[in-house]
Amino acid sequence: MAVVEAKPVSITEATTLPVFVKGSYTPTTTTIEPSNNSPPKQLFIVCPSEPGTYDVILFFPGTSLGNKSYSDLFQHIASHGFIVVAPQLYSFLPPSGNTEVDYAAQIANWLSSGLQSVLPENVEPNLDNLVLSGHSRGGQTAFGLALGYAKTPQVVPQFSAIIGIDPVAGTSKCTALNPPLLSYDSFNFLSSSMPVTVIGTGLGGVTKCVASCAPEGANHEEFYNRCKSTRSHFVATDYGHMDMLDDRPADFGSRVISKCLCTNGKCSRDPMRRCVGGITVAFLKKFVDLDSSDDEFTTIVKNPSLAPIRLDSVEFIKG
Repeated sequence: MAVVEAKPVSITEATTLPVFVKGSYTPTTTTIEPSNNSPPKQLFIVCPSEPGTYDVILFFPGTSLGNKSYSDLFQHIASHGFIVVAPQLYSFLPPSGNTEVDYAAQIANWLSSGLQSVLPENVEPNLDNLVLSGHSRGGQTAFGLALGYAKTPQVVPQFSAIIGIDPVAGTSKCTALNPPLLSYDSFNFLSSSMPVTVIGTGLGGVTKCVASCAPEGANHEEFYNRCKSTRSHFVATDYGHMDMLDDRPADFGSRVISKCLCTNGKCSRDPMRRCVGGITVAFLKKFVDLDSSDDEFTTIVKNPSLAPIRLDSVEFIKG
């Protein structure tokens, strides 16, 4: 087992990497409403407009957040040649127990028969490389799906990787999966070799109102520590739990939650979004596309000062 750790480095004079700036593809966005249960839930899709075959990222929003509130982040990722599919699994109040993961499984199962029909002409999904991702509670949903929590229906697709963006596990009956996700000492994914990256925030655990949005004991560290396959961990030290969202999220509820309930960083959100998007792209190029021609992921791990924000607790362990 190889372990690579990097110490915090000042980024005042940092030279950035290509993954942290807009890619060569032109993103296009579309919203697909359910019709006769196809798709099962509303979808927000961001993909390249250029003809080609692209890997697919199935992304689950955080608690009570709208799927369009991550538009800038999704467009950054799509500009590097990926299709992002973000379902709205519920309207505002999240369901209890494993219901949300069951909804997620319905979307995952629908992709093989329905996704191609809602994409631009000559844009094709590569569902052999289907990646799970999610923010906050959506991270819990992504991990729950990868761990086989879905019961109705049983999930059909194979997943290639998982990306948790400041994931948070429920600790009460109304927010926890059943059994609780963090009741296990280690995660046994449906695909044992599935690589994982977890991106946390330094301010997620800081209380703003009555409680923190990413409390210690249920946050990114707990998810990362339970992963035993090839895994990596990054912490955006100066940013908060909602700082990967758009500056002005599309829906009112997301704007209120983003600004009022969680501690935010004092800096612009744009560098945070570019950092999260860049790590995502570099991770997938290395571990899903198996592209070793320009290993930006290893470069980031060894020299995090090249990121557009300060990264601490950078770790990569090869399983």
